[in-house]
Amino acid sequence: MTSFLFAMVASFLAATGARDQLMVAALRERLGASTALLLVALASAAGTAFAAAWFGGRLAASMSQDASTMFVAIALLLAAFECGWPHRFRKPEEPTRSLGAIAIVLFARQLTDASRFLVAAFAVVFASPSLAGFGGALGGGAAVALGWAMGENLEHRLPLRRLRIVMAVVLFLIACVVGASARGLI
Repeated sequence: MTSFLFAMVASFLAATGARDQLMVAALRERLGASTALLLVALASAAGTAFAAAWFGGRLAASMSQDASTMFVAIALLLAAFECGWPHRFRKPEEPTRSLGAIAIVLFARQLTDASRFLVAAFAVVFASPSLAGFGGALGGGAAVALGWAMGENLEHRLPLRRLRIVMAVVLFLIACVVGASARGLI
């Protein structure tokens, strides 16, 4: 249950202001409040969360305790880097109305974002990939649903860049502590 809760909360926080959330918000403004767009975004969030959890579960089965702790530190560091990286989101000029194309782009963006790194880390550390996958799917789904619900207001109402920087700093500090403990320094 711990991996479920940690993955859900961390996935939602790390996905706030992420590329996929901004893309869904922009597409909602361009295409309207399409339920199909929301379903595609939710399906992509769930698929990538379960893929990350599956990957984490496979690693957990083949790693020692020290190696899995170091993997968690590296995953946290990658998530911090992804959160802190300034991305310039360009709104689509003429967005496609193809839900298949939107799903492919969302899936590719979500597969390597901070949320999925964290889901993989929780699947490794708690050795519970299915619960981490469910938590990541709910957290990531809530983030894209928030983007879909708020549309263009998302960027105007929330200080997304500041939230991402704070999240990057917190993840970096946790990664340093976890990495130092894995090396026996703490």
